[in-house]
Amino acid sequence: MTDLTPLDQAQILADQTGRDEDRLAFWNSLAEAELTLLLADEGGEDGTISPALFEVDGASYGLAFDLPERLTAFSGQTSATATLSGRQLARLLAAEGLGLGLNLDAAPSAQLLPPESIVWLSDTLARGPDEAERSIAEVTGPGALPESLLSALDGKLALTAGLAEVAYLAQVTYDDGTRSHVLVFIDPVPGAEADLARAMSEALIFSGVPAGQLDVLFLQANQAKSAVFARHGLRIDLPKPDVPVKPIETAPPKLR
Repeated sequence: MTDLTPLDQAQILADQTGRDEDRLAFWNSLAEAELTLLLADEGGEDGTISPALFEVDGASYGLAFDLPERLTAFSGQTSATATLSGRQLARLLAAEGLGLGLNLDAAPSAQLLPPESIVWLSDTLARGPDEAERSIAEVTGPGALPESLLSALDGKLALTAGLAEVAYLAQVTYDDGTRSHVLVFIDPVPGAEADLARAMSEALIFSGVPAGQLDVLFLQANQAKSAVFARHGLRIDLPKPDVPVKPIETAPPKLR
């Protein structure tokens, strides 16, 4: 029997608890998963791909699996495939009004995700964080945070290897009197700021915390404010890469 994958574990937990935050955690796992998409042919020289489709109740579905051997077991033969992240696949399928047959056959996460669900996921992932410049009047410890938010942050921070040296979680009071939690990244790799801000925004969205707020700040270690966050904030040591990395924007294939 194949070991449970993160998607299986997320689906099992969502089924067991029925909690909104656990259902959202499944969608987050899907977005981060590396999926193998079954193709109708080998694809075009222009980089376009043609997914194998099947019809259910008038809707068309693509087929993707989080383990290549699951695809092979389902199809029973060597097939043309493409490997994409869940977020890339959601964007491609949503643009064509397609649903997703996920891990069909015997996996705990096997299910049909209808086109409207894929559109919702694509739209949710497309939301970018708002940018604003505000002056900080006071920095304090982070205090208590919902467990679902901490879990979502842990999952996203595990994917940030090499993008910053360290992070601090704290509360701040701005000069207009408003308060917010803030996650401060120290010495981010140039160009990584947008990816880090988006990842933390997704952590907040998929945590299920109502009306939650988490601001993201980027500082250099030699800035005076960094020492303030080091003194008052919760230090988070970020994973180190095996080799130096820099953000790379990869263009997904196009459907045809």
